[in-house]
Amino acid sequence: MSVKSAIMPIEVLLVEDNPGDAQLTRIALEDSKISIHLNVVEDGVEAMAFLRKQEKYATAVHPDIVLLDLNLPKKDGREVLAEIKSDINLKRIPVVILTTSQAEEDIIKAYNLAANCYITKPVDFDQFAKIVQSIENFWFVIVKLPPE
Repeated sequence: MSVKSAIMPIEVLLVEDNPGDAQLTRIALEDSKISIHLNVVEDGVEAMAFLRKQEKYATAVHPDIVLLDLNLPKKDGREVLAEIKSDINLKRIPVVILTTSQAEEDIIKAYNLAANCYITKPVDFDQFAKIVQSIENFWFVIVKLPPE
């Protein structure tokens, strides 16, 4: 377990416009053995405001990881990913693409924009929960995340 998770919660930003998928992610993370604080925003504009601590997000925490859907209103996930990875203050935040898209062009574009990994959401809840738990285990237990 990382030093941070023993002291304070892992901060996760979930960028997801589907309330059902956001709730499934929340439920899957509730069974965690480590402390995780989940922040949820519903579109790309809100995601960037959160990450840049603008307007109503002025006191937002710096996330340790971003779980990003690609198909979002206002500003899609590809644009959000490009902005995160081109911003000197944000580019070290790991971004996990968590989307329904299995399109090869989306996968290639995400990696070309420096996504840290690309995961297709399964339709089945049990499989979805396993995916979220795998993300949790890999990114919060095995991997050493960069400091803020």
